Amino acid sequence: QVQLVESGGGLVQPGGSLRLSCAASGFTFSTYAMSWYHQAPGKERELVAAITSTGGSTNYADSVKGRFTISRDNAKNTVSLQMNSLKPEDTSVYYCNAAYDYDPRYVYWGQGIQVTVSS
Repeated sequence: QVQLVESGGGLVQPGGSLRLSCAASGFTFSTYAMSWYHQAPGKERELVAAITSTGGSTNYADSVKGRFTISRDNAKNTVSLQMNSLKPEDTSVYYCNAAYDYDPRYVYWGQGIQVTVSS
């Protein structure tokens, strides 16, 4: 059974940091690109950051470049998102996403975790 379980969300003040983690199970993690998306109320889900299956390449939304860092550990089947210099507009539900390198039909989502940036 495929599972993506996010952790590390919560409430943080502007300028603060949070580290999200996603623990994966039920599939061959090292053959999946991993991404973080966010979705604010009333808005569409948007890509925040992505990392290839080997970890050799990353991609970021312009709004988070220089502040967020995505990383993965293929030995532990985890992907993380280090979020620094957080802004109120980063407030959202963050979702972990897995996409199989060899077949676009195989895409999995976590349940989402709330991040709130507020003073």
